[in-house]
Amino acid sequence: MKVFRSAALAALLAVGLSFSLSHMASARGVPEGFGDLAEKALPAVVNISTTQTLSTDSQGQDLDELFRQFLDRQQGGEAPKPRRATSLGSGFIIDATGFVVTNNHVIENADEITVITHDNEEFKAKLIGTDEKTDLALLKIEAGKPLPFVNWGNSDSTRIGDWVLAIGNPFGLGGSVTAGIVSARQRDINAGPYDDFLQTDASINRGNSGGPMFNMDGEVVGINSAIYSPSGGSVGIGFAIPSNLAKPIIDQIRQFGHPRRGWIGVRIQSVSADLAEGLKLPNAKGALIASVTPGGPAEQAGIKQGDVVLKFDGRDVTEMRGLPRIVAETPVAKSVDVVVWRKGKEVALSAKVGEYPENEDQASVEPASQQPSQPEDEGSKIESLGIELATLDQKGRDKYALSGDTEGVLVVDVDQNGPAAEKDLRAGDVIVEVDQKAVKAPGDVRDRVKAAQDNGYRVVTLLVNRKGDFQWVAVKIGKS
Repeated sequence: MKVFRSAALAALLAVGLSFSLSHMASARGVPEGFGDLAEKALPAVVNISTTQTLSTDSQGQDLDELFRQFLDRQQGGEAPKPRRATSLGSGFIIDATGFVVTNNHVIENADEITVITHDNEEFKAKLIGTDEKTDLALLKIEAGKPLPFVNWGNSDSTRIGDWVLAIGNPFGLGGSVTAGIVSARQRDINAGPYDDFLQTDASINRGNSGGPMFNMDGEVVGINSAIYSPSGGSVGIGFAIPSNLAKPIIDQIRQFGHPRRGWIGVRIQSVSADLAEGLKLPNAKGALIASVTPGGPAEQAGIKQGDVVLKFDGRDVTEMRGLPRIVAETPVAKSVDVVVWRKGKEVALSAKVGEYPENEDQASVEPASQQPSQPEDEGSKIESLGIELATLDQKGRDKYALSGDTEGVLVVDVDQNGPAAEKDLRAGDVIVEVDQKAVKAPGDVRDRVKAAQDNGYRVVTLLVNRKGDFQWVAVKIGKS
């Protein structure tokens, strides 16, 4: 029996080894070297030098420097002259006429931008345009001759574990080549609203910013932009902007001088497991609409507060942060199909994408005229949620500095050991809806909670208005 088990195990191992080897044979193997790729790519990679005039005000100066300037002035010395600072970065040429891509932070606030090619020719660069939200910039140099350039690749086809080559200007040393693999995809490092970074262990250091990341076909699949490092040097965690995010923005800057980003006018939040249960959504996915911009494309399309966007222009929205990128990449004025989850079922809509307004973050709704004061009723406790509520009147608006058009039910107290406190509800919050139904009085909230309990649900979803910021919150129903 022992012999049989050994033989069987050997057979299984042989089958597993055969499968493993055949699977590995179908994947791209470890390259023998990167010399051919580097030789092909290096001529199109450039170093970027910027100069900036720093003012002589006190900002950023230490006390010793300020005291020295004070003594100089007292002794009749010359006023300090503005200083010039220099910074270094990387970039790459994307066509023979001299368009150069780099990071916005490489050239930000620069007075002069100099591009140094691989053969050490220097050119003054013209800034065509930038995009702070994705940290991209487009430059133009006039060389008087065709220049070597590289092509964009498809970053969506880049897999975790694929080999990549990074080229740049680390620490001002000039064109340097490092190799590694793609360590992760879709990294969110809180750099901006469209974070979708490729992570790599190819060495990226200061000065590499703006340089290209190549796949093994010599195509640019990323723009090296950031590192994670306690020391400031490479520790094997670098981040690159995916080419599929960068290319359309660069094309728009080239055509219009600025990005024309798609926009529908909504504020969104993630769908947690509790919210999915409260919204009767089978899976925790999609982007939950927290608020809709009045008059915006979403409102005109019939998208409502409390909808969960599941699909946009034929693309699945698997998580909240995927929707902003999908919308941003959609051409302005394009009509798209949108699928939302609304009150327990899917609803198909059509929306016409607008152009992202530069002042969208500052846009606000003018408050309506203040409503007449209503008699204040006694607070109403809802033990199962651990909150005390009151009808919202002018006295409550004044007490909590709420705008005149605020509607709903006012939270006046929260039991710190109750379910509402676990979700960070506070006195002064206003409950606008419970399970996607508007509420005007404490009794309305109580009725909605009881209905949820009677139907066997463990949570209720509350639309909470906190001084103009709307958010959906799923609160577990405790014991009354």
